Amino acid sequence: MDVKRAMEIYDSKDMVAVHLGGHSVWIENVDEANGMATVQVGTTPQNTQTVSVDQLHEGQPHREN
Repeated sequence: MDVKRAMEIYDSKDMVAVHLGGHSVWIENVDEANGMATVQVGTTPQNTQTVSVDQLHEGQPHREN
């Protein structure tokens, strides 16, 4: 995913499926300048990670091999 699309999803009122390594995530913040996003993994608010937006995938989850 690119930074522009991550920002669109973050700003959207619609629910958009986003995945990181096969896990559903919610985008909580996007750092446009650095191409990073803070995401909540699953349904646990304390389980957050900051990752490069290019690790995020929209739609169905990609399986890790």
